[in-house]
Amino acid sequence: MKIIKERSGQSSAEFILLIGGVIVIVLLIGTYISDINKSISNELKKLLETQKEYLLNKV
Repeated sequence: MKIIKERSGQSSAEFILLIGGVIVIVLLIGTYISDINKSISNELKKLLETQKEYLLNKV
């Protein structure tokens, strides 16, 4: 029985794992950026509401 070494299968599996890892990292970073974006948006809404009330009370 002759065993044939196949390196293309191993490199293909490594490539798939590498791509999977990159996708997971990109998704985590995207979630983090989305959370930051929501936080900034909420703070701007509060600021604009406060300033609007201030200007309306001043007039």
